[in-house]
Amino acid sequence: MRRHAWRRATGLAAVLVLAGCATPRGPETPPRSPAEIRAEIVRLMPASARDREGWATDIQVAFASLELEPTTSQLCSVLAVTEQESTFTADPAVPNLPKIARAEIDRRAASMHVPRLVVSAALRVDSPNGKSYGERLERVRSERELSELYEDLIGRVPLGQRLFGGYNPVRTGGPMQVGIAFAETHAKQHGYPYDVDGSIRREVFTRRGGMYFGIAHLLAYPANYPKPVYRYADFNAGWYASRNAAFQSAVSRATGIPLALDGDLVAHESREPGKTERAVRAIKGLDMSDASIRRALDKGDSLAFGETKLYTRVFELAEAIERKPLPREVIPRITLESPKITRTLTTEWFARRVEDRHTRCMARAKAPAKR
Repeated sequence: MRRHAWRRATGLAAVLVLAGCATPRGPETPPRSPAEIRAEIVRLMPASARDREGWATDIQVAFASLELEPTTSQLCSVLAVTEQESTFTADPAVPNLPKIARAEIDRRAASMHVPRLVVSAALRVDSPNGKSYGERLERVRSERELSELYEDLIGRVPLGQRLFGGYNPVRTGGPMQVGIAFAETHAKQHGYPYDVDGSIRREVFTRRGGMYFGIAHLLAYPANYPKPVYRYADFNAGWYASRNAAFQSAVSRATGIPLALDGDLVAHESREPGKTERAVRAIKGLDMSDASIRRALDKGDSLAFGETKLYTRVFELAEAIERKPLPREVIPRITLESPKITRTLTTEWFARRVEDRHTRCMARAKAPAKR
């Protein structure tokens, strides 16, 4: 009796499943046109932004080229970071930049035992635009101008090559303050939707290039974060830094060894294992060789690290000790360091400020449209 009843029940379930599969679906929502996406971006931008149509076009093209879904939340994330970094200025001015730049030149010269008089003499040399390098240095207002000055100085003045070794010290730029090294690597691996004006470095300082590479750095990588704030932290500290900081926290709980929750799992600059790696090796019950641990930690800059035995096992052991679930993401505890920064700022400060701007943007999305 029970067997026949079970067969009837399963037969009925199969019919219902088939009936469900046969039910015609409603029409899928057609993808929005570029014009519709640009219109939403214009509406979401803060009132203080100028040339809203121009910004909207560059953002929409970046989303399309990177094959990113232009959801309201993702658009607001981009707008929030841009507002935080540059208040929608393609080539933002940096306060006291001439003083900062000269201090960097003098610091490098001192480290190489180059007399200050020699530096001053080199800066009196005329640059390609007819003005001396010193005159140009006194008038620089943005990172683009400073980058161009360094490029000339490195390429034309022997002392410039000696001081900088062919490496331009301006590392970030554009309206989203994206890393130039990241932009150059991304363009090499994935292409660039525009004709390059001279170099990728130069493109970063344009609105279109700065937004394209900034959006790629913010959104064009897979991450299982429950809130956008962790992407904002990653934008500041590096991809997967929030996930890796949570892993470091779990390692500390499993061992009692305090670690800086900075998201850096491997000391790439040294042949010796770093603090995180040494702490992982000290975990009892891990049952992994040092070589296996290192191979797993080397995946820390990819989504794959979260699927390794090391990642899973460390959280299992730490949660057994703590007797509660542990977070899989933590905003890295990093104090920001840059000649441009004149007060104590942290990655969490940056991420929370962007989060607040994102919240305001989402509120604008829900506000009634003006007629």
